[in-house]
Amino acid sequence: MGTFSVWHWMIFLVIALLLFGGSGKISSIMGDVAKGIKSFKKGMTEDDDVAGTTDAPKKLEGKAPEAHSASSSSTGTKVG
Repeated sequence: MGTFSVWHWMIFLVIALLLFGGSGKISSIMGDVAKGIKSFKKGMTEDDDVAGTTDAPKKLEGKAPEAHSASSSSTGTKVG
């Protein structure tokens, strides 16, 4: 395989692309990351504001469902 492994070459290529990829590439990437973090924080605070302003839960009208006894089966016979 030689002196360098595949990982060495991949790291070298990434560093070379970052250094020689053009001026301002790193600063523009970091600026985009900062914008993403700010918009994420803004979205999280908006979600908290919406959650805090919800109305009280509404009560349903009608009869409550009846509780079934666990000791009898659906046919009415007891097993045991």
